Amino acid sequence: MLGNQKLQLSGERFAVVYSLFGTRSDIEQLSAAIIIEDTIEFPYELLSEGEIKEEIVGRIEETKQIAENHFQVTISYAIEITAFTIAQFLNVVLGNISLMPNIRVERFDLPAALTKYFSGPRFGRSGVRKLLGVPKRPLLCTALKPMGLTNKELAEMGYQVAKGGIDLIKDDHGISNLPFSKFKERVPLIQEAIAKANAETGRKCIYLPNVTGRADELRENAHFAKQTGCGGLMVLAAHTGLDAVRMLAEDDSLDIPIMTHPSFSGSFVVCPTAGFSPFAWYGQVARLAGSDMSIFVNFGSRFSNPREDCIAAVAGTAIHMKNIKSIFPVAGGGLTMNNIPEMKQTYDNDMVYLMGGGLHKAGPDLIENSRRFLELFEE
Repeated sequence: MLGNQKLQLSGERFAVVYSLFGTRSDIEQLSAAIIIEDTIEFPYELLSEGEIKEEIVGRIEETKQIAENHFQVTISYAIEITAFTIAQFLNVVLGNISLMPNIRVERFDLPAALTKYFSGPRFGRSGVRKLLGVPKRPLLCTALKPMGLTNKELAEMGYQVAKGGIDLIKDDHGISNLPFSKFKERVPLIQEAIAKANAETGRKCIYLPNVTGRADELRENAHFAKQTGCGGLMVLAAHTGLDAVRMLAEDDSLDIPIMTHPSFSGSFVVCPTAGFSPFAWYGQVARLAGSDMSIFVNFGSRFSNPREDCIAAVAGTAIHMKNIKSIFPVAGGGLTMNNIPEMKQTYDNDMVYLMGGGLHKAGPDLIENSRRFLELFEE
């Protein structure tokens, strides 16, 4: 028999709410699998009485039926088994157990004894507003696209949308360090163009280049962007890894906000019976990693994301998480001049609206289109 040593645990635990799907008998089996699989991954019957069995193994706190074949089960874990890192935290929350069907993470509740180990977003909502000098209205964002334009053409596009009043300008997620659009050649040109527009308008538009690429070049790309004058960064978090976002967010020599892009995260959130809820992934997890602005797929877009999922993602960016700041939800995909009134009825002012192709479809004059976009929120 095993498990008699003293582990000097604090007794502090965090809780995860899972949606489990199946009959009550199925739920009992899934619950039993979760508490073992992502903790000890060892035959429970071989454990002696003691801390491993009583504290390390997950603890089922509550089982509640939501609908037919849908239950929510709250499971708590000792904070020490997270190793106080986001990678191991997620390994506990949804590690090996993610390979089983009918398990979805809805949300989690973390005590201050755990969140103190996470810096979270450096700026959050209030910090980003302060940088931009925009205290109340929603923030406006666009992406420089399409892939294949010359660096000079992308820079001219950046100048025009900044001139028209856009607050945040990012690289399109597919534009990184391409043979025909080298990162270190493209970024200075675009930043110079946006700085020129700022000088003419008196605004503080921020350019967020896509620093995603090789892991061993990520920090170098980020510092190059900062040295070039860029006021922020964009990271494809599901590609680079969430701890890469944490690394950049905690770098005092960078000290600029980070926007995370949802590319590659679909398999984590689109299935209603697996992965993570938008509330947890785009809200809570993004904040733990250090994102200041988290892009989610908006309803009414080509991705067919339900309105309730969007509202949930927004809620996850703001729910109280001890020392972890609230962040900006970024509604992207399908945004046009015509559906802005519907968006204003759905969301409050603490939003970033990302209009990409819709800004171009509004007419041939990008400066005028950007002004119209801004006017819709200044009315």
